[in-house]
Amino acid sequence: MSRIVVLIMLFILTGGIILGNPGPNASPHYEGSNVALMTSQQPIPPTPTGSQSQRLGIAHISAPEGGTSPARYQQALALGAQWNRYPIYWDRIETEPGVYDWERFDIQIADDLRYGFSINAILLGRPAFRADEGRIQGMDLPIFADGSDMPAEGKAINPENYWAGFVFEVVNRYKPGGVLAEQGLFPAGQGVSVWEIWNEPDYTNFWSGTIRDYARLLKVAYLAAHHADAETQVMFGGLLFGTPDNWLARVLAIYINDPFREEFNWYMDIVALHSYASPWRTGWLVRWVKQTLIAYNLDRPIWVNETGVPVWDDYPGPTWATDADGQPLRQKRATQDQQARFFIQSAVYAWAEGADVIIFHQLYDDCGDQPPGTNFPPHDGRLCREGAACWGDAHGMFRNLSSSVCFAQHPQPGTPRRSALAYRLLAQVFREPFARGKYLEITPEAVVIEFRRLERDERVVVMWSQKLNPVELALTAEGRNAQLINLDSTVIITPDAEGVYTLLLPAADPDDHPEPPFGADTAIGGTPYILIEQRDTEITPLAIDFNISALVYEPPAPIIVPTPGAIQLPVRPTDNPLSDQRPPTAQLAPLPEVSPAMFTVTWSGEDNSGIAQYIIWVRENGGAWRAWLETDQTSATFTGISGSRYEFDIWVQDLAGNWSQNVQLSPQIATVVE
Repeated sequence: MSRIVVLIMLFILTGGIILGNPGPNASPHYEGSNVALMTSQQPIPPTPTGSQSQRLGIAHISAPEGGTSPARYQQALALGAQWNRYPIYWDRIETEPGVYDWERFDIQIADDLRYGFSINAILLGRPAFRADEGRIQGMDLPIFADGSDMPAEGKAINPENYWAGFVFEVVNRYKPGGVLAEQGLFPAGQGVSVWEIWNEPDYTNFWSGTIRDYARLLKVAYLAAHHADAETQVMFGGLLFGTPDNWLARVLAIYINDPFREEFNWYMDIVALHSYASPWRTGWLVRWVKQTLIAYNLDRPIWVNETGVPVWDDYPGPTWATDADGQPLRQKRATQDQQARFFIQSAVYAWAEGADVIIFHQLYDDCGDQPPGTNFPPHDGRLCREGAACWGDAHGMFRNLSSSVCFAQHPQPGTPRRSALAYRLLAQVFREPFARGKYLEITPEAVVIEFRRLERDERVVVMWSQKLNPVELALTAEGRNAQLINLDSTVIITPDAEGVYTLLLPAADPDDHPEPPFGADTAIGGTPYILIEQRDTEITPLAIDFNISALVYEPPAPIIVPTPGAIQLPVRPTDNPLSDQRPPTAQLAPLPEVSPAMFTVTWSGEDNSGIAQYIIWVRENGGAWRAWLETDQTSATFTGISGSRYEFDIWVQDLAGNWSQNVQLSPQIATVVE
């Protein structure tokens, strides 16, 4: 029995400790994404030539702000993604007791489906008025109005089980053939069919209840969702496995005493997990989950629906930062090259252990773990202020745009990192169906994993060095030749007279992961090689496109179109040629992340000749900018709508007539009304 299996079986039934800790960004906030408000009727471009891979997805292609720019969809399609994972927040929909506001999510989901994406939707976010201390009010009450938890055709949901009511409504609205489909807003036969119940319930940042509370949450969601759509799939919320508790095992230990568990599929159709920083740990966790299920005589699809590693050597990452001991702040982070290698290695490990779908975190840097509005230029540490973020999370395959709500000052905005290339290579190689992988070699020196495509009598072998030096590898040939691919090139190779390919795997680079696997020098190995061959014949080469420069996108500066009755201003402020030709500057004082319905906005300005007036701009939920105030005062009270997010920018004119030069509206501050 392998060491991996032994370690797993030692802990499964008791829900014991698993090796490894979460990465520094294992639980990103789902806030402040890099999106622009669109309507659900935007034109759809043709799907790029390299079609989507059914077993790959990307987190946060779109985000819950009312819509997504076509560019983000086009980039994700060009990379080959099929799945888009994002949250649907209960507290942003039920803004008052019994009042559901669906508009933002209607647009988002309709656009996703019209662009051809499948959706892994996460249901989470308890409204404050549905709180019962750390729990959800009414969740232990019967699910159905007849006082039972037993579904039957025609039964109504118990109106006092608020979680059941929300789950039923959201599934019924967005399912294939549901409310929006009947209104003609979804393409025929399409809708949301995968519902993930909360995010990382084993992480206190997301779930404050007990394991028993989560078991009830999942059961209620399963029965309510299947009551709305018998064909839907309910997913156990993606587990981080960063604590001593194996939540999956402990929830199953609760369900084993439920007399209806078999009838209702143990209240889960899919199990999900999250893995960061160490590719090997991704495979380990897939096997851990599989063995946990086997211990209860269960078999379920396993998804890795968050995996990735943030980079430290590119803005906004901690390129210069050190910890309290003066050591570079790089632990469980990677270089851009290592991030690209991680993408391939993590997916290959997961597929080798039997995972179904892999979803990488994430398309853009967006805001990561920082609040909306976090921004600063690239710097060497001298711009840090006490209490303010001065570096951030660089998870993205793309760097943020200059119009982003966070980290908007990269000198190459909107450009792809090498991880985008790695992702597209995965999608191209693994687009067609393949069988579960087989380990040909896993040693401190090298990893070699083989996949089979039986219908084409073809094999795909992925391999990499685990040492800080090149590793020579001899691989027995099955075909007359093979296609060998890395992140930069592809060639056709021929075996020697003995039928062996002799390959030199590139060395790994030093990384800062504290737990490299089993004698390896690093957690992230060297550049992977991918070999494709067909048995007893010559290979038909796969066309690989290494050019990702065409994926760059930077939107044009917004054109301001005043609405009737709005303040009339020039599109671009211009200078008045008086003695004072220096433009004034103005800044808005920071707002808290969450504000009451009425809150004060404060600002200030500086100029040689004095300030004449300020123009304060506002936009709601990522919509169009509007001029809120034209004033010479330096504060005012703003009244917002509960659940809405407001962003503000400021222009200023001095007494000489000069306007400030921040002509492209961009949010300086933001807040969400509680």
